[in-house]
Amino acid sequence: MQRSIRNKYYIFSIVRIVILLISFMAANIFAEPSKFKTVVPEYVLTFPHDYGMHEDFRIEWWYITGWLETTKSKEPLGFQVTFFRYATGYNQENPSRFAAKYLIIAHLALSDPAVGKLMHEEKTAREGFDLAYAKQGNTDVKVDDWTLVREEDGRYVVDMQANDFGLQLSLTPTQMMLLQDKNGFSRKGPKPEQASYYYSEPHLSVTGTVFRQDKPVAVTGRAWLDHEWSSEYLDSDADGWDWVGANLDDGSSLMAFQIRRKKGGKLWAYAALRDAAGHVTFFEPGQVEFTPIRTWRSPHTDATYPVAMRIRTDKIVWRLIPLFDDQELDSRQSTGAVYWEGAVILSKDGKPAGQGYLELTGYVQPLEM
Repeated sequence: MQRSIRNKYYIFSIVRIVILLISFMAANIFAEPSKFKTVVPEYVLTFPHDYGMHEDFRIEWWYITGWLETTKSKEPLGFQVTFFRYATGYNQENPSRFAAKYLIIAHLALSDPAVGKLMHEEKTAREGFDLAYAKQGNTDVKVDDWTLVREEDGRYVVDMQANDFGLQLSLTPTQMMLLQDKNGFSRKGPKPEQASYYYSEPHLSVTGTVFRQDKPVAVTGRAWLDHEWSSEYLDSDADGWDWVGANLDDGSSLMAFQIRRKKGGKLWAYAALRDAAGHVTFFEPGQVEFTPIRTWRSPHTDATYPVAMRIRTDKIVWRLIPLFDDQELDSRQSTGAVYWEGAVILSKDGKPAGQGYLELTGYVQPLEM
């Protein structure tokens, strides 16, 4: 019975995507392709404007990951919330409300050791008619009844309910935002144009409710928010990336990533480590290394992921161990990608250091973005 319901859900999702694609094709037959803005190092991020959406860029996402703890039983849980705005490339100047300008995509995931595998749902909708949107001026994103809103006091509110789990969370900043790389100009490859605008908000204090099997459970925790936008594709030689964002126990924050070559090896890498006092150390590609410690083979896609990692940032060695192995998210019905997105425990030079999230993309097929 449960498998039958899930099969019906998959069929419905596929039909919905097909309908969306047909509507785009019909709307775009006579439309001219749009020209998107490029990311340049001279741009100065300004707020609250840059909390909101940037319609002149091809792709944008708001991404939140975090560790939660149930207030009564002290059970650990991980969560991921991502909203994507994807420009179709057509009809940017068309004033019609029916013009197919943007797709809004959302991913919701809960890592619950009691379940033993990642619980996840996704939604995709064409922007318009107040049913799906990403607004300018501040963070305000919606797909159907899933919402992410930044309040005037800087607090984020997440409300997302799936069939058998959901989140209602309040996330309050406790530190200044972190502008990644060169004041928010974040390189993603060897060519200067391969870049995005990118800021992070580490150490968000989280309170709220997690719904497990329709039962509300009070939780507290810490989270990490990224907001990134760009018009550029990855380098043609890129296979995918490995990324980590971590809130450390001493108040520090670590973000590191590498973009892998299709033939193996590192195409690009970067890391930033901010201490509790606000001092930031930036690491160049040659100072950042990702080394797999242990792999896990997915029974769902047959992909093999390096779920335990050793990361070197200059002379510091970090060790990442997953909360559990099966944290793979199959989003081929929305973004077209399959990736591992998991809660991990960090140690620094052999000593406990904190908690974060590890993202591994391009292990099923090369990621195109």
